[in-house]
Amino acid sequence: MSAFDNEEETGPMKIGDLNQYSRQINVVVKVISKTDVREVTTKMDETQHKVCEALVADDTGAIYLTLWDEAVEKVEEDQILAISNAYMNTFRGSMRMNIGRYGTYDVLEEAPWPDVNLENNLSAKQVEYDGPRGGGFGGRRY
Repeated sequence: MSAFDNEEETGPMKIGDLNQYSRQINVVVKVISKTDVREVTTKMDETQHKVCEALVADDTGAIYLTLWDEAVEKVEEDQILAISNAYMNTFRGSMRMNIGRYGTYDVLEEAPWPDVNLENNLSAKQVEYDGPRGGGFGGRRY
């Protein structure tokens, strides 16, 4: 029997526990503020997208959440979001949380904590990018 068999659900993660390599993040956050919307063009197929950053927080910390396209319009300040399957990345030396194409979010009526912690802003801390993780094109060479 492995350590992961019959593992009980421990509930959402906390922002204060995240790091630049966190994946499959399930977290409940409050939207504190949003930046201005920008238009960006992808390098791959040159399509236009709307993007903005939302400062989100829970009782352990805060971080910028990158919002794309429809989410830019739907996510509003003061909303409580239950985010599932998000991931972290680094943009210009700063950590960001992303919902991505496989992540989802739902709007909740109320937060599970009374106050948010804006003092521990993970996006304000500089982190070093040490390149992509994972297999890639490495492996055996014959």
